[in-house]
Amino acid sequence: MDWNQVEGGWKRFKGSAKQEWAKLTDDDLEMIEGKRDVLAGKLQQRYGIAREEADRQIHAWSEQFGTTA
Repeated sequence: MDWNQVEGGWKRFKGSAKQEWAKLTDDDLEMIEGKRDVLAGKLQQRYGIAREEADRQIHAWSEQFGTTA
């Protein structure tokens, strides 16, 4: 599965994203709409982490779905 499938099925994945990153609000999740760059930006904003760390976390999270991020 590639990231396009996460984006296309975001409604299915956003519950898992909320569990992984509890600081993301429902509004954040709606705004993200499965877009990887937007998710990374929101993680940077909410958690005060660098882009590289956000990318690492997204990659680790997406591996559970067999997704290449």
